[in-house]
Amino acid sequence: MDEPTDRSPFVGRENELGRLDRVLAHLDQGGPTVLDVTGEAGIGKSRLLAEISARARERGLTVLCGRATEYEQYSPFRPFVDAFADIDPAAERRFPALAELPPPLRGAGAPPAGPRVGGRFGLYQTTAAVLGRLGSGGLVMMLEDVHWADPASLELVDYLVRHPVRAPFLLVVSRRDQQSAAALAATLTRGADAGAVLQLALGPLAERDCVEKLARDLPASLAAELYEASDGNPLYFLALLQAHRDARPLSAPCASAGPTVFGGPDGPGLGLRALLLEELAPLSPLERRVVEAAALLGDHAAPATLGSLIGSDTEEVTEALRGLMARDLLRSGHGGRRLVLRHPLIRALIYEGIDPWRREELHRRAADALAKAGASVVEQAHHVEQSMCSWEPRGANVLIAAARQTAATSPSTSAHWLEVVLRLLPDAPEHLAARRELTLRRARALGVSGGLKESRDLLHQVMDLPEPGGYDDIRTSAVTLRVRTERKLGHHREAEALLRRELARRPGPSPVQTVGLGLELGAGAIAAARFSEVRAELVGVLATARSLGDEAGEISALILVALGEAYEGDMAAAREFAGSAAELVDALTDTDLAELSEYVCVLGWTEAFLESYLDAEVHLDRGLEIVRRAGQVYLMPHFLTVKAHVHFETCRITTALELAEQAESIARFLGAGDLLAFVLAFQSQVLVQARSPRHLDALSMAKEAVEVCNGDTWWANLAACALARAALDTGDPHRTLDVLLRAGGGSGLRRLQPTVRPGYLETLVNAALAIGDTEAAERWAERACKEAEQLDLPSQRAAALRGLAQVAAYHGDSAKAADLFTAAATQSARSGASLREAQSLLLASRYRAAAGDAADAAVMWRRGHRLSSEGGARALVKLAEDIHPAVFGTPHQPAGELAGLTSREREVADLIAGGLSTQAIADKLYVSPRTVESHISKIYRKIGASSRVALASIVTASRKESA
Repeated sequence: MDEPTDRSPFVGRENELGRLDRVLAHLDQGGPTVLDVTGEAGIGKSRLLAEISARARERGLTVLCGRATEYEQYSPFRPFVDAFADIDPAAERRFPALAELPPPLRGAGAPPAGPRVGGRFGLYQTTAAVLGRLGSGGLVMMLEDVHWADPASLELVDYLVRHPVRAPFLLVVSRRDQQSAAALAATLTRGADAGAVLQLALGPLAERDCVEKLARDLPASLAAELYEASDGNPLYFLALLQAHRDARPLSAPCASAGPTVFGGPDGPGLGLRALLLEELAPLSPLERRVVEAAALLGDHAAPATLGSLIGSDTEEVTEALRGLMARDLLRSGHGGRRLVLRHPLIRALIYEGIDPWRREELHRRAADALAKAGASVVEQAHHVEQSMCSWEPRGANVLIAAARQTAATSPSTSAHWLEVVLRLLPDAPEHLAARRELTLRRARALGVSGGLKESRDLLHQVMDLPEPGGYDDIRTSAVTLRVRTERKLGHHREAEALLRRELARRPGPSPVQTVGLGLELGAGAIAAARFSEVRAELVGVLATARSLGDEAGEISALILVALGEAYEGDMAAAREFAGSAAELVDALTDTDLAELSEYVCVLGWTEAFLESYLDAEVHLDRGLEIVRRAGQVYLMPHFLTVKAHVHFETCRITTALELAEQAESIARFLGAGDLLAFVLAFQSQVLVQARSPRHLDALSMAKEAVEVCNGDTWWANLAACALARAALDTGDPHRTLDVLLRAGGGSGLRRLQPTVRPGYLETLVNAALAIGDTEAAERWAERACKEAEQLDLPSQRAAALRGLAQVAAYHGDSAKAADLFTAAATQSARSGASLREAQSLLLASRYRAAAGDAADAAVMWRRGHRLSSEGGARALVKLAEDIHPAVFGTPHQPAGELAGLTSREREVADLIAGGLSTQAIADKLYVSPRTVESHISKIYRKIGASSRVALASIVTASRKESA
């Protein structure tokens, strides 16, 4: 039943409890990591959670309990703060990881001034890591009433569903399904489909459970009548039962059964409302005032604070509290350190029953009391908001400060508080500057929390407001932000038109502002694959920046021109511009570079196109650290994805996948279609090599990338190309041809950037050969060679050579195929593209062996296999195993003493040889430390090793033998 304590006996729910017991018993062996309990008000969610809590504690698990509340829905991370506060101070010594918990999760408002780690997404990662350390011995976190949770909490729940804590950990959430946010319901449903979430929908209790176990002292016929009136809802049944025992008459609605008893999902109907309110009738005036203040204060309902609200001394309040607890209206919660009303419905009825004018005054007093007690502005903000009905500068300053503190960790909350201030801000000339600034800030907060259309509309308002000082930085920021928002919405032409209007405006932007707007124009054109149309304008922007001594503008323009030239295929010009930009970037301090972090990412991307992978990674790592410290969350998916691409090309598939996953998580939260398409497209390519059963297959991810694209842009072409490659990997060459030719604008692929065109032509060659169209394959292979020679990029030349090699192999010319594949491997090695080197070597070994050179073939196979294995390229490892009989004449087996190990045991052995601890191995393989220890014991038994050192020596010797 929906009571948080065991005051009433627990009845029914045998099936649900059986499933829960199995989850708790196997908490350290994988399976669901989230339990989703749904049901209407009073159906028994809290009572079930109390039973889960008791059973978990009996098993020695740590249990933390938190609750979202109806009247604090804009208090960031409220249920999580509540749960972490459930740890007894005396027990905190057992949890040193709590010291790493981000301040917003400790109820301390936003992080203090100083470095930040990736805004709210860094906060989510840190919180998940802390939960993992807290849960090393088994942890259950229960969050009640998450249908009332604040947006930041819902995002954190989403993160924990998508990224399960790597420890014996269970997150339990209870909610009313009809009142839950659509995004939360979708997250939990998606998690259930993936096996990460166990969903329990609670229906009415059985009549036998209610009548025989809860009302055994009543005549069966009367108990059955009460059950019928309650419709099986245990809270209502108990209220009816108590009313009968107290000899109170049942109100009219109680006599009729059916779901109308509760009056819909938002609260109790007249019958239950009357029964609950009757409990308040005997209260003294002081008790009534105390319980009203407690309903308003929520978690801050301490005797001293209650006294300050109602104007009574602490002794009187304490006496009244004793009476209220004796009546079971108030209870002690969370280890006796807080006072809570018996049920959220009780709180709702009492709160709504307070006269509006008195409620406003109580909130004002509560805000004052919290301020005097040193509470953060975030904790004060709720009461300030509820007490402000007209413009109050002091209250507005609290809300503005709270909005500033939560902008990075809870932008939806920040936008809400700014909206309150703007709604009350007088429409007078003296407030115009404040209105423009606050509207811009609110638009920015909405933009990063997914409210793109509302953000765009607010930016339009800013641009329509008068500019007292002429064309100023507020307007420049509004224009820039609106342009980026339009692009995220897929309105690329509209964004360009807006920029051109602003640049032509008179009086218009200053020369420095013109540089900034010109850079936006160039960036948009490049994203829309139209660099040639703005090349001259960007060169003009570069000249203007240099004449002004605007180093930031100069660096930005150099980087954009470098990317544009790389896109167009002029590698010499691209290298020249990128080199000049890199020299300037490397001379800047991190502080100076922070305002250019977006362009640092573009520089890394350009260097990756130029196959300067080492330079690219250096700049990407530096830029990523800067954006994490600065909380520039919107840039992190770009950095992470480009870095994932570099790791992919250099055959570091495991880390490439980890980077791509992080990028996907953030991109989904940001809700930007093109950005998400960018991330998913690259992630699908990584998945082709990773072949990990933990993830969606590459084809599904590539399909989604195509679906979320906005318009006909570079992003859309990238997504289509990823889909084409994934289709070929899954054995659908016809689809590969259709998708790739459509994206490329015909057989010449002229709509695709020259920098990567030979690689896509190789894909066409393979698809054509798969359907037997040798004429098309030969034509595309020759075309790839011509284009690769013009580019002078080793990896693209290697792609063209592999295309020719596949054609030769198709015609049965093994010697020519082997030579071409060998040349492709050499070219790949020149740029450090280890993945394609390994692929080329393995294919070369097959045809070299067929041509009669077994010794050379074996050398190639061993190097290709080693590069693939060390890089985690499972698809290539599988290719090596398939090729092994052709090269060596026998199926591939692990050498020597390791031959008897399973593939997972061999994986664990390799990681031990690499020096990883048990916990590190568990984290890497997504299993529990106990499972790792079990594997280690079996490995020792099979190979006769007695220590990690001995095992490492055997693995090393095995590698030498294979090499």
